[in-house]
Amino acid sequence: MIQQISVPEAVRMIEHDKAVVVDIRDQASYLNGHIKGAIRLDNDNFQSFVDSADKSLPVIVCCYHGNSSQAATGVLNSLGFTGYSLQGGMSSWTLANPVEL
Repeated sequence: MIQQISVPEAVRMIEHDKAVVVDIRDQASYLNGHIKGAIRLDNDNFQSFVDSADKSLPVIVCCYHGNSSQAATGVLNSLGFTGYSLQGGMSSWTLANPVEL
């Protein structure tokens, strides 16, 4: 079962637990606004991320609406990460939180 995390929980994890945020949206969407410090993750840099990321830190996976992030979270979890799918994705994040360009 994929663990989902609410936006307020994600904010807390980012601030207090040093959670890593990965954004799996397309490049144009990412460039138009993403969670501060988020790493854009796609097929081209996925293996590099897996090889270099600190698996002791939680990973929050962000997509558009919180659907495709669930599958990506499952993949990361199977590779030894503790991943969480952001409920509502960027659609929910932008309702109450700033984005970085």
